[in-house]
Amino acid sequence: MTRRVLLCVFALLLAIPTLHAAPAQDLTGKWNGTFIMTFNGEQRDDVAEMTLTQKGAVLTGTVGPNAHQQWTIENGKVDGTKVTFDVMADGPVIKFTLTLVDGRLKGDAAASMDGQSMTAKVDVGRTK
Repeated sequence: MTRRVLLCVFALLLAIPTLHAAPAQDLTGKWNGTFIMTFNGEQRDDVAEMTLTQKGAVLTGTVGPNAHQQWTIENGKVDGTKVTFDVMADGPVIKFTLTLVDGRLKGDAAASMDGQSMTAKVDVGRTK
């Protein structure tokens, strides 16, 4: 009887990580939404368009305000629902830290250059 109980406990322990792991969602595709920027204390509402390609934990693609003005994603990583990448825009490197929430990528972007900083709230959804 003790051996049977131990086998059941062992089987349950092996199954627990599988029960709690959320299925990975592929982020490949086009995304668009808001990019609410704060620079020098002033807020400016803008838009963001992203074309993402995910291969495992590696994220590549482009980001910009529209289809004609896009910058290449560098250092793109996906870790569960957390997404991080850098974009070298027309000046400083913009660092994105996003989280996949209810099918949307939401989070922050930040950059600094010459003693000035910019922050932004990002909220993009997949384009259908």
